[in-house]
Amino acid sequence: MIHNPQAYSSWQVGVVIQRKPGVTPWARWSWRATSVLPGAGPADWALLREEGDLAEFHAGTLPVELHGADTEAYVHELCAATPSVYIVMRESEGDAPYDLLLASLSPYEAQDYTDSGEELVEKVPMPPLLMAWVEDFVAEHHEEEVFVKRKRDRKRIDLSEDGIGDPRIGKLSDVYASPARMRRRLQ
Repeated sequence: MIHNPQAYSSWQVGVVIQRKPGVTPWARWSWRATSVLPGAGPADWALLREEGDLAEFHAGTLPVELHGADTEAYVHELCAATPSVYIVMRESEGDAPYDLLLASLSPYEAQDYTDSGEELVEKVPMPPLLMAWVEDFVAEHHEEEVFVKRKRDRKRIDLSEDGIGDPRIGKLSDVYASPARMRRRLQ
């Protein structure tokens, strides 16, 4: 049971994208999300630092949202070896190399975006400040679901009826007639 499915909290995070030279002749640059900046202000591909061919950009700021109905996903992420934030991006048709779509703390939501193959999902380490915020939210709103073992029905499955067909097919005659029944008719 979830204690409060209407619970909601949001925080802005800046997304840092790193550009470095590509390793193949077909890709001049390699782009990847490397970190998030909790509480960052708005930005549009602002250059943070540049060292030779390596550059880091504050690509944009996205809201990270926590929902009371998704606390199981947050618990799963907090228990990971490296708790992470998932950044979902799509190749841009404009001047920027990527459009930022989503920053999520739910591995289940991030997995949904990997299914289409159109979006790039990057996993970046969750900063301690963000981790503390998620832990507080989970402590307040998560309640473990009690496992209830399913009971079997008492129907006997070892009995068999000769010549019974598919009950969904409405015919005057049966759909299946066993060979034993057919032999009796022919005699």
